[in-house]
Amino acid sequence: MSEYNAPLQDIRFVMQELAGLDQVVGLPDYRDATPDVVDAILEEAAKFAGGVLAPLNRAGDTDGAKWKDTVVTTTPGFKEAYRQFVDNGWNSVSCDPEFGGQGLPRLLATAVSEMWKAANHAFSLCPMLTQGAIEALTIAGNAEQKAAFLPKLISGEWTGTMNLTEPSAGSDLAAVRSRAEPVGDGTYKVFGQKIFITYGEHDMADNIIHLVLARTPNAPEGVKGISLFVVPKFLLKADGSPGERNDVYCVSIEHKLGIHGSPTAVLAFGDHGGAIGTLVGEENRGLEYMFIMMNAARFNVGLEGLGDAERAYQRAAAYAKERIQGTELGVKGGPKVPIIKHPDVRRMLLSMRSRVEAMRSLAYVVAAAQDNARHNPDENARQEAQAFADLMIPVVKGWSTESAIDIASTGVQVHGGMGFIEETGAAQHLRDARITAIYEGTTAIQANDLIGRKIAREKGVTIKAVIDDMFVDAARLDGDLEAVGIRQMAAIAALDRAVDWLVANFAANPKAAHAGAVPFLFLLGITAGGWQLGRAAVIARAKIAAGDKDPFWPAKLATTRFFAAHSLTQAAGLAEAILSGGEGALEMADESF
Repeated sequence: MSEYNAPLQDIRFVMQELAGLDQVVGLPDYRDATPDVVDAILEEAAKFAGGVLAPLNRAGDTDGAKWKDTVVTTTPGFKEAYRQFVDNGWNSVSCDPEFGGQGLPRLLATAVSEMWKAANHAFSLCPMLTQGAIEALTIAGNAEQKAAFLPKLISGEWTGTMNLTEPSAGSDLAAVRSRAEPVGDGTYKVFGQKIFITYGEHDMADNIIHLVLARTPNAPEGVKGISLFVVPKFLLKADGSPGERNDVYCVSIEHKLGIHGSPTAVLAFGDHGGAIGTLVGEENRGLEYMFIMMNAARFNVGLEGLGDAERAYQRAAAYAKERIQGTELGVKGGPKVPIIKHPDVRRMLLSMRSRVEAMRSLAYVVAAAQDNARHNPDENARQEAQAFADLMIPVVKGWSTESAIDIASTGVQVHGGMGFIEETGAAQHLRDARITAIYEGTTAIQANDLIGRKIAREKGVTIKAVIDDMFVDAARLDGDLEAVGIRQMAAIAALDRAVDWLVANFAANPKAAHAGAVPFLFLLGITAGGWQLGRAAVIARAKIAAGDKDPFWPAKLATTRFFAAHSLTQAAGLAEAILSGGEGALEMADESF
């Protein structure tokens, strides 16, 4: 069984050449992120991912988290690995130095996070949820909450969760019924049940800090009446250390298709008198605050898709080089050869790899935009970067995760019958990847947000500016890259046409617009991914022309050409589905299904 090796050369290339690492580390507050520091962090992260987390991935799948009498025990080795993770400072890479964070760029944290997710998806979910809690408390918490919780969350000594979903309220958060009753001094007693709570209970940290959506007694109905509360597993003593157990208990964990090493908890709040919590921010603004966590989580789930896809590709490529079967096409009487010699196996592997490289490139560029949105001294640059990040985060989440499912499935196919056998490990990537297109908002929720809030609401202003940039970069694809440029131009034109149709029809024909929302998300993902690969190809061509003999450069040209021929050419069909597919989706009577 192959081992995970972080693709450091491509990671460094994308960070430097496409995401603009030099510009990012030149921003105020990031000047300590020197090239030597960045490189050392990437090297150490790769060692930790490959040497500590990856060896536990299979164990997490076969011997997952266990529940008994409200107590959850994680996979043997997870607790020790998490202690190393915390001791090595990995939880605090991009966090605020005021509370103990390292204050390094989001771009660097994104690269490191990809490694955790590729090496051990289930393990990586715990620090991911903690990052969301840190984000929400940093922006919306009061001084007392920040002082009490942020240092321990940032260090990783404590972990965090987000508690939205209830048995009767899935994605429809307006139906949340958990309640919070004031008891004085800004304290509340929280009652209710929450489901699908990732790492809602475990044995890896001294305390778990739950961020919980609930309604106060006089709250209005619907999403406008939801507040956010911080509810620790253990109440804090006067010195800030964990004390008395709070009234929140895990009553079960889910039995899932994948990510078995990650406990998905059902939590009961207040069954024994009320779980003590404090209000975060202002009353009835909980959903607004929770979306701070949600947006960070959505980007990170997109990275999970990237990580799963990278790992599935590595496993499939290693198997294709080792598996001897058949003779090489066109070589009569030749010897048996590794299956990587067969054209369709090569097609499958390039299908996997080219999409992984496109996903990575887009995600890292969006991470750099988030850094600029926070730290660029120019206000206009901050606003433009934030608008670009807001536009693309649903794509990073939705397109990357849907692609990961297909890539992992292709990985099983490369293995042939052995891919269907659990011992090869290929099936785990498919099972683990499958949840990524569902949680933190399904693909349709991402797509609806994309066409509504990010495009129709502003009449396509941001995406039209991005399309202009795409056309400029595509024009540089000339000479031996002309075929790539032609296909990229066609894809951008198809995207432009779809944007015009959405802006014109979103209000007048909302059902038809939403019927095409997911195809539109795929269209934008493919086109944006091709845009970034096109930029990479121009750089690779220049390197080769300058005499650089590194095989990385012709490989980058090969993946770009493959993506242009096999992925960008889908753009025209997706555009047709957006413009005219609504009729087919909506015309059939319900009883005919």
